[in-house]
Amino acid sequence: MEHRITETLKILTEADKEACEVVKVTEKETAAPATKRLLIESYGCQMNFSDSEIVASVMREAGFATTNSEQEADLIFLNTCAIRDNAEQKVRNRLQQLNFLKKKKPGMLIGVLGCMAERLKAKFLEEEKMVDIVTGPDAYRDLPRLVEEAETGQKGVNVFLSREETYADISPIRLNSNGVTAFISIMRGCDNMCSFCVVPYTRGRERSRDAHSIVQEARDLYRDGYREVTLLGQNVDSYKWSSSDGTEQVNFAQLLEQVALVSPNLRVRFSTSHPKDITDEVLYTIKKYDNICNYIHLPAQSGNSRILALMNRTYDRDWYLQKIDRIRAILGDDCGISHDMIAGFCTETEDEHQDTLSLMEYARYDYGYTFAYSERPGTPAAKKLTDDIPEDIKKRRLNEIIALQQKLSLERNQRAVGRVHKVLVEGTSKRSDEHLQGRNDQNKVVVFPKENFKKGDYAQVLVTECTTATLIGHAVELASITA
Repeated sequence: MEHRITETLKILTEADKEACEVVKVTEKETAAPATKRLLIESYGCQMNFSDSEIVASVMREAGFATTNSEQEADLIFLNTCAIRDNAEQKVRNRLQQLNFLKKKKPGMLIGVLGCMAERLKAKFLEEEKMVDIVTGPDAYRDLPRLVEEAETGQKGVNVFLSREETYADISPIRLNSNGVTAFISIMRGCDNMCSFCVVPYTRGRERSRDAHSIVQEARDLYRDGYREVTLLGQNVDSYKWSSSDGTEQVNFAQLLEQVALVSPNLRVRFSTSHPKDITDEVLYTIKKYDNICNYIHLPAQSGNSRILALMNRTYDRDWYLQKIDRIRAILGDDCGISHDMIAGFCTETEDEHQDTLSLMEYARYDYGYTFAYSERPGTPAAKKLTDDIPEDIKKRRLNEIIALQQKLSLERNQRAVGRVHKVLVEGTSKRSDEHLQGRNDQNKVVVFPKENFKKGDYAQVLVTECTTATLIGHAVELASITA
């Protein structure tokens, strides 16, 4: 559920997406004076990065300002991901590195937060003796108390999963922000129980956040100069909130509309959609509002109906293809669509792998996030299925998926050449200070000469060339386009 702006193709492998790069995050130094310093390192999906902003807010109230320096930190939190084995290994390796630092600074505390904390509480306390605090995704309000316990030499532990917690009343501190784009968490947990996935066990059951608090957060962000928000949830299409007196009921399409109405200059994105739940009402809402981006992340995971049934995805190949057809029929062929795809799931045959490739050809994805199957302990797949596809076959199938997506991505980007795109400027290009970069409606990275534009501006950019990952062009005046 995350987006990086690079010149490399947006086909992310296991190590790139949910096993993910670590990002050290720090708030801008507008903080109130604080006596202690907190460093948060976030791993994994966009939900984790959003959660880190909640943690920063909670800890600010407890007297901690954030820092980007290990040497300055009195407290280091690793906000972890458990969806792939590679993600967990990254955190373990990082803990080994921090062990050397802690020996030099014995008063420093280290905490493991998030999905790994919930799943591996006992192991962290028994094997990683340096870990002082272990906190699950629903217990962040308890962090100040847990830190106080750890400061006395005890272990601070709370991995309780809640059926109510949404952190709706906590105003996140925007970490490492570009000041233009921001995440808004609209729901927590997941009820889908896909056989390969640990999320329902590490993040708990699904619950939706108060719609009023979401819209207010969007208003606050727009007031503060942000020009794009991404509504986040494990399955945003199942968002459903009711007021305590039952007089208000809001589904995802209605929430999407309410956020879009904050301002026509506030772009709205969302992630992630589930094929079983995305509705025509959502698609027509996207079509109705110019500021709701024409881009949908619609994970498939496989193109074969038998494998989808083993995955407990609750839809088959035909259902998924019908959803692609509805997107194209309502939003047009230019609507951006991306996917998640797993190579080498339990018992997958060569013909079933070919079904995945043919589904990709049919959908004409703009980009995708691809993984070789990684068995996660405690999941239904680990308990009931055999991970019987050899690693070399998994790797070969994964490479075939990536190669096809490279072809499709280039073809889809070539469609953009010769057209003018509305681009929200997010900052300077990584390759040149004389160029800016931002994204268009379809979530594609666009690079163009700086001229007089600045971060947060909208620019009309004529795309003149492309790579598999990037659109390249120059800004134009609308009057000159129509002349």
